[in-house]
Amino acid sequence: MTVSFVGRPGGRIAYEVHGQGPLVVLSHGMGENRGAFRHLVPLLVEAGYRVAAVDVRGHGASSAGWPTYAPAEVGADLLAVVRDLGGGPATLVGSSSSAAAVVFAATDAPELVNGIVQIGAFVGEAKLNPVLRLALFAVLRSPRLFGAFHRTLFPVRRPADDTAYRKAMVATLRESGRMAATRGVIVPVEPHWTARAPQVRQPVLVLMGTRDPDFPDPGAEARAARRLFATAEARMIDDAGHYPHADSPQATAAPLVEFLAVTAGA
Repeated sequence: MTVSFVGRPGGRIAYEVHGQGPLVVLSHGMGENRGAFRHLVPLLVEAGYRVAAVDVRGHGASSAGWPTYAPAEVGADLLAVVRDLGGGPATLVGSSSSAAAVVFAATDAPELVNGIVQIGAFVGEAKLNPVLRLALFAVLRSPRLFGAFHRTLFPVRRPADDTAYRKAMVATLRESGRMAATRGVIVPVEPHWTARAPQVRQPVLVLMGTRDPDFPDPGAEARAARRLFATAEARMIDDAGHYPHADSPQATAAPLVEFLAVTAGA
């Protein structure tokens, strides 16, 4: 495995590339790292794609201590990776908090993006009661508690290597600045990605696990996201949680490869 880096104002972004073919760029959610896609990458490579898995700023092997973790800046980081790999165009896949970033990237540099995929996108701000808000405050300041919270996002099944992955993830979160980055990627900013969504002219695929515990009604959330775009499709992954690419990689790869055949070809 070779890790590459691209410089950005304030630090550098780490990514690794596998396979050959049209470019697909994967971007994970808060607190995770590029290993979140470890089960999806081989399936996309087998389907004929060149896949770049990115460490979001402040996460994984990317620099810590950025002045902002706003989704627009994360989107700009993804565009920097695309340029570093020859300019694409690429299909951008964003999970959870990164689902917002790919929208900004698609509208800021449409010539570099031929399609976007949102996995577990948050359309509205979660309404938390005071007890849950206090619990979230603690989780986002403790690597150990974040690891415990992360486990709850797999309500049906977990990957066979989940324990090892989570142990390594928590170890990284103990590094200086990593929990600040975890908090930073979900800080509310304006404009919200939903304001930019109608400007997206590329095809959009919205993926959501039917058992995603982050939403009272995952199907309704997926449909709400789909309606924001000019051209979008929403697909549900049966019995999957918040990270279907990890707990149901084959079922996630199937609609994604169909989508890539339209946006990127093989």
